[in-house]
Amino acid sequence: MTILDRYLLRRFVENFLICFLSLIGLWIVIEFSTNLDEFLRCGRKSGGVGSVVAHYYGYKAIGIFDQLAGMLAMVAAMFTAAWIQRHNELTALMAAGVPRIRVLRPILVAAGVVILLAAVNREVLIPRLRHEISRRPQDLIGDRPQAFDSCCDNETDVVFSGKNAYSDQQRIEAPEFRMPLTLRDYGRQITAENAYYCRPLNGRPGGYRLDNVREPKNLGGRPSLRLNGRPVLITPRDAAWLKPNQCFLVSNLDFDQIYGDAEMRTTMRTLSSTAQMIRDLRNPSQEFDAATRVAIHARIVHPLLDLTLLFLGLPLIVTGESRHMFLAIGLCMAVTSTFVAVTIGMQFLGGHSVMISPALSAWGPLILFVPVATGLAESLWR
Repeated sequence: MTILDRYLLRRFVENFLICFLSLIGLWIVIEFSTNLDEFLRCGRKSGGVGSVVAHYYGYKAIGIFDQLAGMLAMVAAMFTAAWIQRHNELTALMAAGVPRIRVLRPILVAAGVVILLAAVNREVLIPRLRHEISRRPQDLIGDRPQAFDSCCDNETDVVFSGKNAYSDQQRIEAPEFRMPLTLRDYGRQITAENAYYCRPLNGRPGGYRLDNVREPKNLGGRPSLRLNGRPVLITPRDAAWLKPNQCFLVSNLDFDQIYGDAEMRTTMRTLSSTAQMIRDLRNPSQEFDAATRVAIHARIVHPLLDLTLLFLGLPLIVTGESRHMFLAIGLCMAVTSTFVAVTIGMQFLGGHSVMISPALSAWGPLILFVPVATGLAESLWR
């Protein structure tokens, strides 16, 4: 690595950190001041405001890095290139016989590393921390009740509803599970005081254990209900691990897939890895709309979109005659705004099945912008 490479890498890292920390700091100040009461409440309950703030924003920073990594890599690369352009360093190097692409190589490599780290973060780290990352400032430690929107298990046609949901206990308060016509031997619905999600364990199926069952009456002495030979509602008569006032509803929907409102469920789904999203797509208990299919395609093309954005913005700086930093800022904002607007617009249309398919809505920005980026990038080799 030459002195020039180290110099440009240092400039790139400085610009990237300045942009990232500035955005993070501004967001923290605004959100912290807005939700100060909740931070103080959770601080008293869990041992200190400082630890709550560090825990909450530490995880949030991981999610924000995923969202902004591609754009910030392009911004840092453009500012680094604009810096050497402004001080005539690029002109001097090219006059000495150093090709433009050789000068920019450390910048391109650094931006590529950032994009690669973002992809690894998206597929490995975020899925493991999605509970913490998806936490809302109004529910910092998961002890606040969250509104519970009804949803349906498409495999059994059981409709899940309840009063509230609690993520820290994976509990549904006052559950009301409406049974389909094929499973109404004991009534139209099952109500209880609480329902707790239980993962498959030692041969037991996954599902929800209902405590203090209120309806139907005397369920403990009745046989379990089956659908197509598979147990759906397990009663204490057929399961020694259930108490007389309990029952168990078998379901392939885990708590993350039904927790909270529709927005929360979408957030949890998008924070999953691509492999998990594909497995969920094959889950017979779930019904996925076009927006989910768009999200899977968009996850695959995300690194390619980040690279495309990089090669859209960087050539505008290094091949332009002007060396003003304000022009660099303006070009950066214009390129980013156009690219993001087109990408979001096409994904919105595909997610609502308007005019284009989910696959085309995710891959469409590449089809539109890759030829433009390729044409602009040719100037880097001259």
